[in-house]
Amino acid sequence: MGTRTLATYADLEDVPPTKVGEIIEGELVVSPRPASRHTRAASKLGAFLDGPFDQGVDGPGGWFILKEPELRFLKSGDALVPNITAWRRERMPYMPNVPYFSLVPDWVCEVVSDVTLAWDRSPKMRVYARAGVEWLWFIDPLAEGLELHRLQDGQ
Repeated sequence: MGTRTLATYADLEDVPPTKVGEIIEGELVVSPRPASRHTRAASKLGAFLDGPFDQGVDGPGGWFILKEPELRFLKSGDALVPNITAWRRERMPYMPNVPYFSLVPDWVCEVVSDVTLAWDRSPKMRVYARAGVEWLWFIDPLAEGLELHRLQDGQ
């Protein structure tokens, strides 16, 4: 049996800009850019959350919310690009000027599609749990559904 070579952050540099490259549990995964319904669902949710949670307009504030940031989990070597991500400002008091984030987010939202569903709901979900992401949401724009997960006691 041959040994599998694990993907590295350097492998992401070879991914064309028209694609999304991620390292999920050691494997380089290249996906097409999101389709229109997928993008619209992420955009609408981001816009809905921005005022009350990021800006504090008619809401609690206290969060930084970003669309499609690259997250690098340095302990595991994973690199993920969730659709929407948020950090509590008490954990990230200012927005750093960086190409990727190594601080684990507090909340992640993945907009699922036929192309990403298997990755989103299995290996990416495990990566988020191992890293300690407290909240993980899945939005299905075709089924018009929202699924919420909260990490408790490491699960």
